[in-house]
Amino acid sequence: MTVLLQRTVLFADLRGSTGLFETLGNAEAAAVVTQSVTLMGQIVVNCGGQVVKTLGDGLMAVFEQPQNSVESADEMHESLDRIVAQAPRGDGPMPALKLQVAMAHGEVVELGGDCFGDAVNVAARLLDRAGDNETLCTEQVLERLAPEDRGRFRSLSRLQLRGRQEPVQVHRLEARRFGETVATLFEGTVPTVEPDGIRLIWLDVDRRFAGPDLPAVLGRSPQATYCIDDTRVSRSHARVEWHGGTFQVSDLSYNGTYVRFTGRDDVVALRRGSCTLHGSGVICLGAAPTDPTAPTVHFEVLARFEDTAADGR
Repeated sequence: MTVLLQRTVLFADLRGSTGLFETLGNAEAAAVVTQSVTLMGQIVVNCGGQVVKTLGDGLMAVFEQPQNSVESADEMHESLDRIVAQAPRGDGPMPALKLQVAMAHGEVVELGGDCFGDAVNVAARLLDRAGDNETLCTEQVLERLAPEDRGRFRSLSRLQLRGRQEPVQVHRLEARRFGETVATLFEGTVPTVEPDGIRLIWLDVDRRFAGPDLPAVLGRSPQATYCIDDTRVSRSHARVEWHGGTFQVSDLSYNGTYVRFTGRDDVVALRRGSCTLHGSGVICLGAAPTDPTAPTVHFEVLARFEDTAADGR
């Protein structure tokens, strides 16, 4: 029997399990992943939701109340930290497991124990845009939350999701009980003085942004904050934002985002990941800096930034 319901749809996915199998071996790694997914399912039920199905390293769930889905996401992040801390280490360092969560609210069709509909599709596509340990949601989820919980979300931008003509307004849940979601790959090199702005240069497009002007989406779409007209660049390819007192870049694409800092030869390859920007360097979209034709955005973190509005020169 087909049933139409108003529900908040939640997708959760573990990333980094491949490294577990390489480090721990098949049996122990499978046990860690199974334990993690099982615990996420228990959290969904404890928070008043229903697990629709498990999906390899993740799951899909529905909630009658968006408030409960946010509580569930919080508990998942916190519990995953405990599982990783208690997992066997094997012969090498423990690879990090990352959790991505995405939520959308709307009408769903319940049929044969599964759920279908636009909210399901949006949540699934939004999961592709989540960075490491991020929880993203749509405007429809946010507007149904209590005021104190709405205040925990930060508006990102209107993102173009695969398969949809209209962009979707997206919000990110800020961490409350678990650690910072993003860290630099070069600990110790980040200046202790809080930066005031960031400058982005691609060809003759030279713009400066202060923290309040961000996030800025770099992409091929005319609606992107910083439009880069190159076929290798996704419509919404990367996001530069002010978060936790630093400027950070997050990959949103299928082709990857690459960062190289001035004075260093190594390249940070981001695949749905994030890193902190410091000093100066380049952000390459869809191709590595070793490719001389790569769409390349030069960045510079500014110590002084007098104009608080974005400079559209």
